[in-house]
Amino acid sequence: MNFIDMHCDSLMKLYFHPESTDLLTSPVTSVDFTRMKAGGQLAQFFAVFLPPAETFGHFGTKVPSDEEYITALRDYLLTNVERHSDMIAMAYNADDIVKNQKNGKMSAVLTMEDGRAVDGRLENIKRYYDLGFRAVSLTWNGRNCFGSPNSKDPDIMKTGLTDFGKEAVAYMQELGILVDVSHLSEGGFYDVADICKKPFAATHSNSFSLAPHQRNLTDYQLRVLGNAGGVAGLNFGPEFLTEDSGNKKSTAAMLAKHARHMADVGGIDCVGIGSDLDGISGELEISDSSKLGILVDMLRKEKFTESEIDKICHKNVLRVMKDTMK
Repeated sequence: MNFIDMHCDSLMKLYFHPESTDLLTSPVTSVDFTRMKAGGQLAQFFAVFLPPAETFGHFGTKVPSDEEYITALRDYLLTNVERHSDMIAMAYNADDIVKNQKNGKMSAVLTMEDGRAVDGRLENIKRYYDLGFRAVSLTWNGRNCFGSPNSKDPDIMKTGLTDFGKEAVAYMQELGILVDVSHLSEGGFYDVADICKKPFAATHSNSFSLAPHQRNLTDYQLRVLGNAGGVAGLNFGPEFLTEDSGNKKSTAAMLAKHARHMADVGGIDCVGIGSDLDGISGELEISDSSKLGILVDMLRKEKFTESEIDKICHKNVLRVMKDTMK
């Protein structure tokens, strides 16, 4: 089985553990090239996540500028891919993934989580595109130039995109950047849906009906996403999997139940994988990228056919990439 995972935070882990920045076999990450190969991965989206200032303080690290940080994480990925070019190559669209696969290689896709560094300037979006970024999560957990984040506050949750955010989403689709609504407010989600003429994604979000966390998607959102040809990536984080907000356990069976519900509501074509490995914690059954095959067994128990499992594991994401990335 081939897998495409739409989200991991492994590059951030390398930044805070500079003594160990080789991604061939990494002692500090849950995703590395060796485990990706063992797990049957076709491609991994590697996010440059821009953390809040307190995260740097926690690690006793000087707070860099966003540009310094983005450059460092991008360099980690490009250097590692070049160093291990016998097994992996960069991919900037779906055709690259297919080409890399034919050459016996996995693919790495560069993405950004939290568009705050765009700083309200379209020229920055173009610059990040030219630097190889092919998906952008518009927000993280704070307001920025695009709009407001997910929130327990209903007034914030209803907030839509800023005027710049609306212009930027249309421009991202024109350029060939996948618009990612994970972490975005519900009002922002519907603005994205109204603006987008191509599919968009929630790269690491589950079902709100099964786990009422503000980061998950309601049934109505899943229908809207499915009707737009988009995809939502199953997030392995325990807090996104059950009604218990204090849940610390993540199992493949829980993930498969979310997949079943998401497919029943939004259609089989809207379900993918967005593990969030290295950005989540807890007791994880699928604790690293070598163990993705465990999910397949549970998907079968949820009565998915083999062709449907192929869609969930990689084909839905590959289709969305083909429709959106240039």
